[in-house]
Amino acid sequence: MTFWQWLTALMPLLSVFSLLVLLRLPARQAMPLSLFVTAILAFVVWQMPALQLAGAVAEGLVIAATVLWIVFGALLLLNVLTDTGAMDSIKAGFSAISPDRRVQLLLIGWLFVAFLEGAAGFGTPAAIAAPLLVALGFPPVAAVVLALIADSSAVSFGAIGTPVLVGLAQGVPGLTEADLRQTVLYAVGTDVLVASWLPVMMCGLLSRYFSEDKSWRPGLAIAPFALLCGLSFTLSAYAVAWFFGPEFPSVLGALVGLMLMTLLARYRILLPATPWYFSADDQAQSDVFKSRSPTTKAISLSRAWLPYLMLAVLLVLSRIPELGLKAMLQSVQWQWSAIFGTKLQVAVQPLYLPGSIFVLCAAIASVLLSQPLSLSQSQPVSRWQPFTAAWRQSGRMLLPSIIALGAAVPMVRIFLHSDVNAADLPAMPLALAEQAALYLTNSWVWCAPLVGALGSFIAGSATFSNLMFGSFQQAMADSSGMPTPIVLALQMLGANAGNMICVVNVVAAASVVNLAGREGEIIRYTLAPMLLYCVGVSAVMWLRGFG
Repeated sequence: MTFWQWLTALMPLLSVFSLLVLLRLPARQAMPLSLFVTAILAFVVWQMPALQLAGAVAEGLVIAATVLWIVFGALLLLNVLTDTGAMDSIKAGFSAISPDRRVQLLLIGWLFVAFLEGAAGFGTPAAIAAPLLVALGFPPVAAVVLALIADSSAVSFGAIGTPVLVGLAQGVPGLTEADLRQTVLYAVGTDVLVASWLPVMMCGLLSRYFSEDKSWRPGLAIAPFALLCGLSFTLSAYAVAWFFGPEFPSVLGALVGLMLMTLLARYRILLPATPWYFSADDQAQSDVFKSRSPTTKAISLSRAWLPYLMLAVLLVLSRIPELGLKAMLQSVQWQWSAIFGTKLQVAVQPLYLPGSIFVLCAAIASVLLSQPLSLSQSQPVSRWQPFTAAWRQSGRMLLPSIIALGAAVPMVRIFLHSDVNAADLPAMPLALAEQAALYLTNSWVWCAPLVGALGSFIAGSATFSNLMFGSFQQAMADSSGMPTPIVLALQMLGANAGNMICVVNVVAAASVVNLAGREGEIIRYTLAPMLLYCVGVSAVMWLRGFG
């Protein structure tokens, strides 16, 4: 590869990192600039045909619309719960379990995120958990950063095992069922030793960077509880993967962890004697909220959580093929084949999108939770009023993200579809990986997770990362002399880590908590945990004698 070809292949990475992270431009400015530079270089240097470029951009715009629909649905449900007063009941419920902000982070930011990842994946967890944490009183940046860090380990088996059943099973030719099972067990077994510490890291980051005292001590003080929280998920996920396969480790592991850790938190087992708050003002507000007498409009805790419970159940049921609901929802489909005469195509199944399930749950929540009378008790209030008000509010909140995602996703599709070119070059990500392989074969145990992370960072999904790099990692296993299941496990775990800095996820999560423009700041926080995760899984494999 020539220098200009190297620069072109690296441009999506360099532009995003330089503009978002170093120059700190908002995503609504950085992503259109990145798209423009990437498209020009792809046309001039990589020699992509104009129609292929246009087709990739068009495909990206359609995919961006589906991501925006998910974000809109998450906003809509949150706003309905806020308008009806259900969110106040949820806050009170968490205060009853524990007012400690660290405990709330672990229950929502770690375990609830893991459950949502297992049920739906594809950016849904952070879009739900981040605004929920903000509603509880967390700083918005903390909510997004920590939700993204948490949405990593569970990604291996996200969306009912899609990264494995689609990403690896279809992305690695000739992969046997025995090798696939071995890959899964290596991956989740390594996570027991590495990802179990992520909750400890999350608590440390929470107290060090987002509290008044700026100290690591409060985060480390809850380390025993946080580590047990991590193990309650990873060990349960390992057991489920061993006995039942890759579909349900994240869903069932998270449920086991939630039940266990909620019980321990309620009885203050392994918790520090004094609850921790962000500041004295935060504690004062929490005390006022706890002492406030219930109003006549107060909604019971079970009713307040009903929309989220309904959402979780529908997401799980709609992802299990044997139940028939998945096929029914997928039967409604819009497809654009041979975009602009290319081989590119895109299909949208509107009823199957998580955003549609969000909207349905928001509509039902409006009817079930709204009060039949106004505060004056004199005029009836429509049960659809919270839904219509939340619809308008959510639409306004979504506007800043339309430009960012509308440019970010097309840039990614150009990167991925650059295999069609007149210069006889592979797709840009494979070109980068092949060049790295020329010099790093003997150190591939340390490089394999970084390749997986690269895939998630750019493509926006661990499934796409596994599809894109699975066969390449298989070839690298042969070249380096490492067992194929080991290298594929490292690919899986690296794809998990890349989810923390994935541009699409960052923009989506930032938009639901009104942080549009601060995406670079978020990535600066999540970059180090991502690298530590990659180094950690490589170190475990190296210590086991691989590489």
